[in-house]
Amino acid sequence: MNDFAGQLTEALAGGPVASVQLRLKDASDAEIIVAAKVLMPVCHEREVAFIINDRPDIAREVGADGVHVGQDDMSYAQAREIVGERCIVGVTAKNSRHLSMIAAEQGADYVAFGAFFPTDTKAGTVTAELSLISWWAELFETPCVAIGGITVDNASPLIEAGADFLAVCGGIWDYDQGPKAAVQKFNDLFKA
Repeated sequence: MNDFAGQLTEALAGGPVASVQLRLKDASDAEIIVAAKVLMPVCHEREVAFIINDRPDIAREVGADGVHVGQDDMSYAQAREIVGERCIVGVTAKNSRHLSMIAAEQGADYVAFGAFFPTDTKAGTVTAELSLISWWAELFETPCVAIGGITVDNASPLIEAGADFLAVCGGIWDYDQGPKAAVQKFNDLFKA
């Protein structure tokens, strides 16, 4: 975990990052807690929010900045009740206008749409159309996050459509010039 903390430190040196999500699907509670305790200080030193995936109970226990819940995890209301009002609660809407509107109406801090491109991170996910981002950006104030297979080579249309944030995994860690360079490139795309 300390090796990854060093890699995270280097990546975050590439420029502003809104948040880092800890997503350890097959890890034990103890492993998630240890990872959070190692990685959260790295994020906080750089004023980057630290979010736990799927587990509001662990987010509350470790003092994370928030939690991200998917449609198969629990409702926004349940997550909010567990983490309290001070934490970020983001909700996956996949490719559903209906689910995104429900999440926003309930008070989600952001809604996430995707996958926009093929991804190895989440098996069996649905495909979202670019028009979903444009529709959301035109009608709603709640920020939206684009998810799924996003790289520096395919991100521009999502940004141009109005995505407030990009959730990127392989696009950072698998970038041929390294994670720091990837973060720099993503920041350049948002600036353009």
